Amino acid sequence: MDAGLKRELEAKVHAGERLTREDGIALYSSDDLTWLGRLAHHRRTELNGDRVMFNVNRHLNLTNVCSASCAYCSFQRKPGEKDAYTMRIDEAVRKAKEMEDEQLTELHIVNGLHPTLPWRYYPKVLRELKAALPNVRLKAFTATEVQWFEKISGLPADAILDELMDAGLESLTGGGAEIFDWEVRQHIVDHACHWEDWSRIHRLAHSKGMKTPSTMLYGHIEEPRHRVDHVLRLRELQDETGGFVVFIPLRYQHDFVDSADGKIRNRIQARTTMASPAESLKTFAVSRLLFDNVPHVKCFWVMHGLSVAQLSLNFGVDDLDGSVVEYKITHDADSYGTPSTMHRDDLLHLIWDAGFRPVERNTRYEVVREYDAAPSLAERRAEPQQVWA
Repeated sequence: MDAGLKRELEAKVHAGERLTREDGIALYSSDDLTWLGRLAHHRRTELNGDRVMFNVNRHLNLTNVCSASCAYCSFQRKPGEKDAYTMRIDEAVRKAKEMEDEQLTELHIVNGLHPTLPWRYYPKVLRELKAALPNVRLKAFTATEVQWFEKISGLPADAILDELMDAGLESLTGGGAEIFDWEVRQHIVDHACHWEDWSRIHRLAHSKGMKTPSTMLYGHIEEPRHRVDHVLRLRELQDETGGFVVFIPLRYQHDFVDSADGKIRNRIQARTTMASPAESLKTFAVSRLLFDNVPHVKCFWVMHGLSVAQLSLNFGVDDLDGSVVEYKITHDADSYGTPSTMHRDDLLHLIWDAGFRPVERNTRYEVVREYDAAPSLAERRAEPQQVWA
């Protein structure tokens, strides 16, 4: 990048000026990762100091049966396939209660678009989960699922969200976003929920008082300009509603081994190269700099690994998700050895080891508990430290 353009972009960031589409594309063109990290860390520190948020959560996937066959997805199964499943409501409650003793604060629920499961199953499962765990917040369903509920129920999203909220829904999830630009989207998704419906449903959720996450699946067939476009669409919607509480870049995964049946379900991996750690860090940094009106940027450690998660805290990230427990959507694809579960103490030490101060939060990013600052480097060197792979 031209030195003059570097100085211009630095000046805009330090002055708090909004970056343009051209600025975002220019940032992605830079190979100076240290410079990008320093700029993003400046902005992250202005917003969040040395705090890194996390929560104690559990991911539940009630069914992997899906009517769609998205090109990148290793999770979906068709009815009758060997490892297709749909949880009974009592099974979902039992799984959720397994973490009750760890002071679970959130259930994160995402599912396939089941072709025959009735609409009434979904509010019923939320009611049963809320009754069993009244202090646990329910973050459930993508905008894509809500649009599917419209189709199978005949109800508008307004009525669907009202009923789900009455059953205990606290927030939608951010999934179903992938990449919004149709140039890319038409090649990777196989469902009817695109930018117009995704934004309509989140706008509606925000109007009802929900705070929701936003996401972007990166590192497949898209180009940096598509990532910039994706973030700017979300930024414009955030200007309108103020309802997004966090932005989560999600790393696309290759489908290396499916141990259940040996099938490779990812249809685009033959022509894709997964994002390197450096590309992930660049994506976090540029996202933090462009998305100036969202308070938090999250690294979902399951998709990036623990070392990149720690590094990301110096590239604009201030949230590391949570304990997770079981994330089948990624673990049905990768074979990287990323753990399924991080307990509260694991997360605390991961954050302290990176030199930051842990803050436990709830679904709305309200503080549950603040912890001490990280020990000094001298203190850490005085005793052996765990190494995160």
